[in-house]
Amino acid sequence: MIGRRTQKKRPAPPPLPDHVQAIYQKAANGHLLEQVLWGKILLNSVFVPSDPAQAFSWFSIAAQTGYGPALNMLGRCYHFGWGVEENLPEAADYYAKAAAAGDEWGRYNLAILHMRGLGMARNLAKAFQLFQIGAHNGHAKSMNIMARFYEEGWVVKKNQTTAFEWYRRSAEKGDYRGCHNYATILAERGQLPEALDWWQQALPDATSDILLAMQHTLSTFDHPRAHLLLLEIKERLQTIQNTETKKYDE
Repeated sequence: MIGRRTQKKRPAPPPLPDHVQAIYQKAANGHLLEQVLWGKILLNSVFVPSDPAQAFSWFSIAAQTGYGPALNMLGRCYHFGWGVEENLPEAADYYAKAAAAGDEWGRYNLAILHMRGLGMARNLAKAFQLFQIGAHNGHAKSMNIMARFYEEGWVVKKNQTTAFEWYRRSAEKGDYRGCHNYATILAERGQLPEALDWWQQALPDATSDILLAMQHTLSTFDHPRAHLLLLEIKERLQTIQNTETKKYDE
């Protein structure tokens, strides 16, 4: 027929890789961990289109059992407006439920809200208490921020020795912020080779703010390894910038 347009069929999405398909199948069969993992995949992955609303539904299913990681992810959804309207008091409520269920990420995220006064009055004492529990339970990011409390003397007596010890523990647990802070103190103490080792360890996972802080500090050292690290930091910053540009262009 003249004038009739032939509608092209949209190509079928590529099949999921086996390990991702396995996560989905376990999630569909009621496995709590995989329900949370599948929700995270739906939030942001290269395997499926982003669908925050569906992610929120999967987190909600797992959270019905009181599963801490799912409660934490619901808190993050309300915190950042992923698949639901942003609601900081609601985020705090879910973080508190996650913490009560023994989830250290929920405890950490609740502490961040208290520390910054998000959705509630700022309460550094409560934040420190939560970070302290998390740190003693082995949570690397809680260790790093608790160290900062001791370094700055926020609601606790300033104690550089204690701060240094907790930065070290955080770094050894793999937190890139802990690595950077520990390296900074080592460099201030004249232990530059060891500091450079920890900055190198921080590099792969560091976010732009830490990369820029590393760049600022390393630029003060006339040392061959410091020069090489500065080049690597520049490349990482460029990669992050390109990724962000591509995301907003899509």
